[in-house]
Amino acid sequence: MIKIDHLVKNYGSNCAVDDVSFEVEKGEIVGLLGPNGAGKSTTMNILTGYLSATSGSVSIAGLDVLENPLEAKKHIGYLPEQPPLYLDMTVEEYLIFNYNLKNCKLNRDKHLAEICDVVKITDVYKRVIKHLSKGYRQRVGIAQALIGSPEVIIFDEPTVGLDPKQIIEVRNLIRTLGRDHTVILSTHILQEVQAVCDRIVIINKGKIVADEKTENITRAVENNRRFNLKICGPQKEVLAMLKAKPGIVYAELLAQRDGEAYTYMIESEVGIDVRKSLFYTLAEKNWPLIGMEALGMSLEDIFITIVDQSAPKNRYERKAQRSRNQRSSIETEVAKNMVAKNEKKEAELSDLFDDDKK
Repeated sequence: MIKIDHLVKNYGSNCAVDDVSFEVEKGEIVGLLGPNGAGKSTTMNILTGYLSATSGSVSIAGLDVLENPLEAKKHIGYLPEQPPLYLDMTVEEYLIFNYNLKNCKLNRDKHLAEICDVVKITDVYKRVIKHLSKGYRQRVGIAQALIGSPEVIIFDEPTVGLDPKQIIEVRNLIRTLGRDHTVILSTHILQEVQAVCDRIVIINKGKIVADEKTENITRAVENNRRFNLKICGPQKEVLAMLKAKPGIVYAELLAQRDGEAYTYMIESEVGIDVRKSLFYTLAEKNWPLIGMEALGMSLEDIFITIVDQSAPKNRYERKAQRSRNQRSSIETEVAKNMVAKNEKKEAELSDLFDDDKK
């Protein structure tokens, strides 16, 4: 349904989107994640035809957005972060305005009534938009995106500023829409993606750094680094050993206890599997290991890990290191010169005193 192929967008010397490619199948709900400035909004603006790309292509339902913008846009419903509402209009007037703007051919009254029922705004249909709560305004924004029954719906931060009850309602609505539409959801709220999305695409520095089914997103992380261990042995000594063991970056004693065994949580260094060496160490000390459980990573942990792993080696850090090295060598040279000058002065003073003694 959606195909983005080698998409690039430059703003002068700044590359906001750097060779991005991915596809979204019909009926999929895809979460687009990334830190601020990652290129999410630029990608969506190109997808909706609001911006042109520097290079690459975007197609919706087989239609190139650049070559056939009007036809492609007929297949798209878009809700930006700030819903494009005319506050002095009633909900009815606003939806009719959008119906006419989109040149929709469906039966107007029936179509708008169905949309209002889906997004649950029938009870405010005759009210002026500026008198509605933020939650209802967000629903009106979603309603305008659904006019014309587009195959693709794009949401940019749809729950920003909503209270917990409204957030749950909008999430349920997005799930409902996913049955009949292809949905792209861009958000900073990771729980949102976990709750409603079938797939997660993470973008950082303009590049895709992960693209996995929601339940398989941990595959994008090198390996599992956290474990719960049940160990029989003196807890202080066991904990001290775990903290001192090479390859383990964190260890703590948990409250759980199973008979003589205490439970410990450890975290290993990236790329290091400590399980075998830990087993042999415990065997040598005669501290039985009666349980080991790999801990699943939260989406927050996965997101941070992926973004950190994908960050290029910072050239500024390298320049700073070179600068420190240069500064260090300069400071050393200055120190040597100062020592030499002091030695010279001391020699001159010594000669002077020697002359006075004579």
